[in-house]
Amino acid sequence: MSPISSSSDLASTVDPAAAGFDPDRLTRIDRHFQRYVDDGLLPGWHIAVMRHGELVHSSTSGHRDVEAGLPVTHDTVWRIYSMTKPITVAAAMMLWEEGAFELNDPVAKYLPAFGEQRVWRTGSVTAPVTDPVTEKMRIWHLMTHTSGLTYGFMWAHPVDELYRRAGYEWGTPSGDDLATTIDRLATLPLLFQPGTEWNYSMATDVLGRLLEVLTGQPLDEVLRTRVFEPLGMSETGFSAPESAHDRLAALYGPHPGTKKIVRLDSSGEAAKHPPAALLGGGGLVSTAADYLRFAEMLRRGGECDGGRLLSSRTVEYMASNHLPGNADLTAYGRPLFAETTFDGVGFGLGVSVTIDPVTAKVPGSVGDHGWGGAASTNYWVDPAEDLTVLFLTQLLPSSTHPVRSQLKQLVHQALVD
Repeated sequence: MSPISSSSDLASTVDPAAAGFDPDRLTRIDRHFQRYVDDGLLPGWHIAVMRHGELVHSSTSGHRDVEAGLPVTHDTVWRIYSMTKPITVAAAMMLWEEGAFELNDPVAKYLPAFGEQRVWRTGSVTAPVTDPVTEKMRIWHLMTHTSGLTYGFMWAHPVDELYRRAGYEWGTPSGDDLATTIDRLATLPLLFQPGTEWNYSMATDVLGRLLEVLTGQPLDEVLRTRVFEPLGMSETGFSAPESAHDRLAALYGPHPGTKKIVRLDSSGEAAKHPPAALLGGGGLVSTAADYLRFAEMLRRGGECDGGRLLSSRTVEYMASNHLPGNADLTAYGRPLFAETTFDGVGFGLGVSVTIDPVTAKVPGSVGDHGWGGAASTNYWVDPAEDLTVLFLTQLLPSSTHPVRSQLKQLVHQALVD
């Protein structure tokens, strides 16, 4: 039975020593991250640490809305951006367990617009030279970011610029629903032949459209019925309802010179309104209690509160490194941007996977897995240590401060059993 059934459950913790933590060392986490708030580098945060299914540490600091003087609370609503991706992949794997598709199925089998794709070879954005696809884009390519797709915000390749010109930078062309968004995306050239490299991309958005085709339901309905309702994630969705607007954290970015937080109202307001395109790669808002229940489901091998969403074998399979030759992201990826480090880290189905913490230079366990979001949020699950850790804040982009590696370092130094 999960001890986190609502936000109020985040107010009390078990004895850390009984769970193998040094209580004094745990306080180092809060002292360290408090400095980010004191120095004006983060607006506020919520940190939660669970071990053996029990809440060991839960702390908040700063404000969900600095200008209004509203503090971070246990029921604050956060934009989780790319932490949407593991949820979408989990829903897809539930369908996979029912035999709805095979991982090797071509994407074009379900989304015909991907049947005529081309791959960038040379040229310019005005006169691209492309080659035909020699390896069909397959569903496992979508789940592992080896599809050849990209993001417009990368600013690293002419294909990225083609995405931006088509309206795919930090969002999608205005007014387009998911079906139109993905069909238009399919007309743009791929960055590389599917399966030959790793590149962070809109692949999970394509996967979300695939789920709509397989189920005949819009993506929000798929996630609600398959993930949110079974897990009791009542405050997770593609926008915050009006009744929760006062609890929705404001969005901030760093000042280009000082890195002090600057409010981003134009970007932040989008979370208050249902989007035209339901993006499975980055569209959700959630609370700490809700996301902990999802992460705990993964830690428990697919089960939560007596109900089973996934087989334990499926979760193990998702959290295995699917990069060829057990390569890490440095060897197989384009080290441009992602919600993880690259050295010593591989990639599974929807999640990054630690394959060598020594190479990563960040403490962890072989097989720990998780993901982050663009507003500096992060979670991970460590089966070896029986840990679930969650960090929530609202600072865009996530590359501004090394909060993820620092949190992992500080959690591990507090373990003493």
